[in-house]
Amino acid sequence: MSERKVLNKYYPPDFDPCKIPKLKLPKDRQYVVRLMAPFNMRCKTCGEYIYKGKKFNARKETVMNELYMGLPIFRFYIKCTRCLAEITFKTDPENTDYAMEHGATRNFQAEKLLEEEEKRIVQDREEEELNNPMKVLENRTKDSKMEMEVLENLQELKELNQRQAQVDFEGMIDRYSDFEKREKEREKEEDERETKEMLDRALVKRLRDSDSDSEKEEEDSSGSQAKKPSTDKPTDILTTLKPTEALGSSAGGVKKAKVETWERSVGTLGGKGALGLLVVRKKPAATFLKPRPVAAASAPTSQTDSKASTTDPKNASKPVTTQNGSSSLSLLGAYSDSDSNDSE
Repeated sequence: MSERKVLNKYYPPDFDPCKIPKLKLPKDRQYVVRLMAPFNMRCKTCGEYIYKGKKFNARKETVMNELYMGLPIFRFYIKCTRCLAEITFKTDPENTDYAMEHGATRNFQAEKLLEEEEKRIVQDREEEELNNPMKVLENRTKDSKMEMEVLENLQELKELNQRQAQVDFEGMIDRYSDFEKREKEREKEEDERETKEMLDRALVKRLRDSDSDSEKEEEDSSGSQAKKPSTDKPTDILTTLKPTEALGSSAGGVKKAKVETWERSVGTLGGKGALGLLVVRKKPAATFLKPRPVAAASAPTSQTDSKASTTDPKNASKPVTTQNGSSSLSLLGAYSDSDSNDSE
């Protein structure tokens, strides 16, 4: 498959470039180019304005027998956008510009005409001075006289302006210094007022903070006095009993259940808890005594028994029988158990 963009072409061995016929084109032939209007112009036929930058499909040709320092000059043909009249202009390499030929007139050309006129005057003067030395002297005297007149006129204008102005520079400086003093005083007063306001705010805040701190200290002191027990030594709290516990044990006569170690870590075994269904709580044995008659409990059965219980300390640990069939040792054990539970 052949390439779309071919760079190298095939030349057969018997290729002879002299046999290729040459195209005989005229030198003044025209090309169609796309260009923009190089300047503002006005059509002579209809008076239409054609502004700079307007795009045209123009015909370009080379001007015959016209060169500038070996550079060719080109001519362009365009048509008016309104009446289709033909307008021509050509390049001007001498002035790096374009020159209007026919069909329209160039607008805003006053500056260019003035420059051309100045150039023409300077050129004529140089030609005159080249062959006439007296003319050179006359031109120099004219130039010096012109410069002196210009300087005198400038000095007169300066003096006139000074007389009309009548500016009092010292008064201006005094007013400016007074203004600066007033500004400094005003700034100083504002700074003092701001510092005074800040100090007042800080004092009020400090008083409020001190009042709140004193109130907090009073509350803390009253609360600590209410909570602090009346003990002389720090270790007295270990030997003394709480009043609520003493009152409960003496007045109510109801013992508190002993808290087991596993209850302290896990919690109490209630009926609603999850552990209450898994562990069965051990019921404590009843320690309450049955009521007995006072006469039977107080009167001994025999005199020998009473004497032995009071006199002989060795026989104190032996059981003593009563009328209801219970022994005195069992009664003593029951009371000791109840006292230990109350203390715990």
